[in-house]
Order: sequence, then structure tokens, then C-alpha cells
Amino acid sequence: MRSLHTIGIISKPEAPKGPEVVPPLLEWLAAHELTARCDLVTAAYAGREGGLALDEVTDGCDLVVVLGGDGTLLMAAKVIGEREIPLLAVNLGSLGFLTALTTEELFDELERALRGHHRIGHRRMISCTLERNGETLAQYLALNDVVLSKTAEARMVEIDAWVGRHYVCTYRGDGLILATPTGSTAYSLSAGGPIVFPTVAAFSLTPICPHMLTNRPVIVPDSELVTFSVRAPDRHVFLNIDGQQGSLLHSGDRVLCRASKHALRLVRPPRLLYFDVLRQKMHWGQRGPE
Repeated sequence: MRSLHTIGIISKPEAPKGPEVVPPLLEWLAAHELTARCDLVTAAYAGREGGLALDEVTDGCDLVVVLGGDGTLLMAAKVIGEREIPLLAVNLGSLGFLTALTTEELFDELERALRGHHRIGHRRMISCTLERNGETLAQYLALNDVVLSKTAEARMVEIDAWVGRHYVCTYRGDGLILATPTGSTAYSLSAGGPIVFPTVAAFSLTPICPHMLTNRPVIVPDSELVTFSVRAPDRHVFLNIDGQQGSLLHSGDRVLCRASKHALRLVRPPRLLYFDVLRQKMHWGQRGPE
């Protein structure tokens, strides 16, 4: 018995390839007697009415197809949350570390998924809690990173950091990034952080423009609770989750980060391995002109 019955589709707005990809995709799903649940953007690409709000698309889905780039995938991961729904990401842009599938590979990969032959990669996530005066203000789930960064009002911020019961130091600079292995090739990499293989059970702690040049990126086990405490004045630090959610912080606020019990189930191309993606996206080891 096949395991796929209902497919959710989430698309990037204003993607030039959207109107080219969505109608054939919906026709393919209908031909295979699969039910499609489309967000409003996807429905518009198909010239249809009845698109769903993002938080309704994944209800009852066995698989979610994301058409866009890494930003669209992060948005879909937020919608999926802790539900273990596989996510098939198709790159409609140019870079896309996570959306490694091309539009040309979409239908072959759907065929594999229909037969149960698709390859799943489990990506670690961060469960993040914001506390103020001992009370929980908000809880978040991050696939890429948790970032504490200075606002326009601040010249420099101070943030205390602990790993487990161990005090690390007080970071002074533009902020801090706590990244998953998935997020190690995002903002953390731009800030000088390391590339971490996806299956490594660790987080990377990367300072942003540190005041002390001896403050270097640190790899910490994801089995430990990572805690940040804000020393900066109120509204001088912004908590940013995957670049899509966040909150202005007050002095004394605490941000508690731990490995989520749930992982994102990401459908991977059948023959494309992690270092293949790095070579393609970052042009590792490629020869220059002869």
C-alpha cells in the first residue's frame, strides 16, 4: 500500500519559474490520484482560487513540496514545526544549500517518494526559550540559527554565555550566532564560523564582529543547554530565529537553547552528497581558466 495520499505545496512569492512549474506539478499529482493542498501563492501560480493559509497547508499531509529557495524552506519548516512530515525542497533560485533539487529532478523524485524509495536526511533543530524575570515570554524552533544581534541604537552589546553549567565568557561586539550544522553554511559562515557536517551532534557558537579578536567560533555538543544572558540596555539586542521570527530583548533577559527532540525530515537527491552540494554552491576545488 502506498504511503502518500496528500501533498502540501508551499511556493516562493514572485518566483519567475512559479507559473511554469506549478501547473504541471498539479497535473502530475492529479494523474497519480494524489490530493494537493496549496498555499495562496501556489494557487495563484496555477490560476486557481481556494488557496490555503500557510498554517493550514500541512494539515493531514504525507509530504510537503517547497518551491523556492532556502528562505522558503525555512518558512515551511516553521509551519511544519514538530510534525514529522517529509519536506521535498526544489530550488527555483540560484544558490540554495538546502533546496538542492532542481525543477528537472522534481517528478523523478516524486516517483521515488511514491514508491517509498526516497532518501531522507534528518536535520537537527534548536528549541529556544525566551525568559524575562523568570517567566517564559516565547518559545521558538530554529532550523538554521538563533541570533542575538545589536540594534541600530547600540554601538556594542554584552552577552554572557554558558554551555551547560560552564560559563564561557562575556561576548562584546555586534552579537552572537548559535547555529545548527544545517545553519553552519548560512549567517554563521559569513561571520567566520566553521562548516559542520549535517550529522554531527553539535552547535557552533560564532561571535559577530567581536571586540576581542581572541573570541573565536566554538563547537559545543548539542546535548548541553546553551544559555545567553543580555547585559545590554533594553531594546539594544534583537533575538532573531532563522531570520524570520524574533523579539527585542531587555537587560537581564535569558535565551535558553537546547536540541529539539524533533528533526526536520528533508528529502535528499538520490546521488547528490553533502560535499557535492558544497562544491556546486561554493565552487570548491574548481580550476580557473587555462
